[in-house]
Amino acid sequence: MFLALRDLRFARGRFALMGAVVALIAVLGVLLSGLAAGLADAGISGLRALPVTHMAFDEKATSEQFSRSTVEQRDWQAWSKAPGVKRAEPFGNTLANAQVTRGAKKGEQVNLAVFGMAPDSPLAPSPSRGEGLREGGAGIVISAEIAELGVEVGDVLTADKSEVRLKVVGMVDDAVSYGHIGVAYADLDTWRHLHYGLPGELPEAAGRQATAVALTLEQGADVAAVEKATGTRADSKETAFGASPGYTAESSTMALIKGFLHAISALVVGAFFTVWTVQRKAEIALMKALGAPTGYILRDALAQVVAVLVGATVVGTGVGLALGSAMIGKAPFSLSAPAIATSSGLLIVLGTVGAAVAVRRITAVDPLTALGAAR
Repeated sequence: MFLALRDLRFARGRFALMGAVVALIAVLGVLLSGLAAGLADAGISGLRALPVTHMAFDEKATSEQFSRSTVEQRDWQAWSKAPGVKRAEPFGNTLANAQVTRGAKKGEQVNLAVFGMAPDSPLAPSPSRGEGLREGGAGIVISAEIAELGVEVGDVLTADKSEVRLKVVGMVDDAVSYGHIGVAYADLDTWRHLHYGLPGELPEAAGRQATAVALTLEQGADVAAVEKATGTRADSKETAFGASPGYTAESSTMALIKGFLHAISALVVGAFFTVWTVQRKAEIALMKALGAPTGYILRDALAQVVAVLVGATVVGTGVGLALGSAMIGKAPFSLSAPAIATSSGLLIVLGTVGAAVAVRRITAVDPLTALGAAR
């Protein structure tokens, strides 16, 4: 890096300007990665926390499965007897609006993402405060996401649609949500009253229904036969994330923005080093005339590129982490080490590729130019 280091010292102003641009791109990369992770957490953290591997939906529900799918008791019973199925549980999912009718926040409107399950199911949460679910008790266990709104154990909420009274019997410490709404866990009968908007006694048919069958499958389990017999379709838990409201649109939008950001970073770095290579054409020609191999000069130039990119990316990532830490709790933002490392790594790699395309001009520099052949 003999020539590269001297260039960095000689033109430190220009390299500092380029480094500042790369650092700003790194800051934006960290913030976009954090926002993407935060939006994902707000959309599917409740589903991600469920101890299942698959969800079986009504095969007729090809989109928005959590709002369109309905399975019957015979379906989860058939799944529970199928080979390769460790566990099959009915799972209910619905969004509800309720009002605090007893508690410190009396009169407050609260949105709930209600997950219905059997109280003795492994899906049922273990509350950190209060007690767990009970069959037919019209009690709910709330997540920390709802508790942050001021709802406490012992409060009573009344659902607007069905007028079902929901007593908060417990709370979990995890701030989990579904569709950007805090999760509340309920027994299946309570969920059915909320889902169908039916106060009082449930019709017999409704009392045997759920949204999906929550499955835990063995590795490589062949479920084609039970899918055909029940008219359901088993999706992996990760695939089921796409059924969460807005999750697919948010994820694809953030991925597109990050893709454009990385493409722009490659173009910006490439453009800078194209201009820089043209400006130092005479010096490169002189070095080649003195016997410096083209490979040596290329390696020296790329080392210069990597030094600028790594230094600026480290500074920008540090600033981005500081800004991101200040955003936690004020916006849907989550610091994910793998996502940030990937974003920073792509900035360095794509920037190097863009610069490599630019400095290829070095191989075309004629050493005779340094001897006056161009004049």
